[in-house]
Amino acid sequence: MSTNDSRASRPQDITAFLANYPRISKSDSKKDPSVNYLFYLNRLRCQPDNLLIDDIHSKWYADYGRLEGNHAYIQWLFPIQEDGVNADAYRLLPHEIGMMRNSEEIIRRLVTSYKMMLDFYGMRLISESGLLGRALSPRDFKPRYRNLLGNTHNNLRITRILKSLSELGMEHLNAGFLLHVLNEQSEHGMLNSASIRASMDRWWANCMRDDHERDWVGNAIAKVRSGGLFTREMYEIAMGIRHSTRRLPVNMVI
Repeated sequence: MSTNDSRASRPQDITAFLANYPRISKSDSKKDPSVNYLFYLNRLRCQPDNLLIDDIHSKWYADYGRLEGNHAYIQWLFPIQEDGVNADAYRLLPHEIGMMRNSEEIIRRLVTSYKMMLDFYGMRLISESGLLGRALSPRDFKPRYRNLLGNTHNNLRITRILKSLSELGMEHLNAGFLLHVLNEQSEHGMLNSASIRASMDRWWANCMRDDHERDWVGNAIAKVRSGGLFTREMYEIAMGIRHSTRRLPVNMVI
């Protein structure tokens, strides 16, 4: 078992997430609100910004100052079964999860939300497998990486993003994000601050309910932390195998 997966060291919110929030009561679409579902169908405006999700995607994409300074939108774009700092946003209710997972329209918008945040962080989604790369010209990944290093509240945002992707059926994207960051740390010394390492090792790497994926990524991180190397080639091979077999390679030596 990987070091990051030790039950004793898990933060409480991660323990609740991995157990699928056992203390949260079931909800009913006929009795309970479906605010996140309606927002992602582009039928309801987020608050306090009073925008539809398609407006956010079209108007805020690459508006880095707004994405950095506004702290309300992230709960709307990436709902989870936990409260956040925006009192005008709503927790993801259990009955909404299946409804949202089963909507191609919603999943398309969720991926767009993810791409927008990746661009904000200096990254880009290369394939549906979850493989990432650095942002390309005319974008410049270096100032975006510096922003991520310097504004640690983004660590909390990333935890929410990964949890939300998992909740809404897109957990396969999470390993791609984590292993991209690990490669940048290992091979290039980038995104390698103590703050990012702490968030990555204790929170981000545990935002996957699939035991094999979580253990594989956790073991890869542990080996890099102890001096091992995780190259871009290793990243691409692992993601390629996962894309074709739906499973990260069992026998790959890291």
